[in-house]
Amino acid sequence: MIKCCQTHVEHALDMYVAETESYPILTELSDEKKLSTKCAYCEEAATYLVANE
Repeated sequence: MIKCCQTHVEHALDMYVAETESYPILTELSDEKKLSTKCAYCEEAATYLVANE
């Protein structure tokens, strides 16, 4: 599971596929979670969750 901002969403998708060899599901985080969650690749607030469920 990777939480990422808009800028890093393509990188997160690529990394997920490379690590798991499966197709990811991209989910937009709720407004509450956006405020408290940081991107895995920078200090921006996370906008998306890349996972397989």
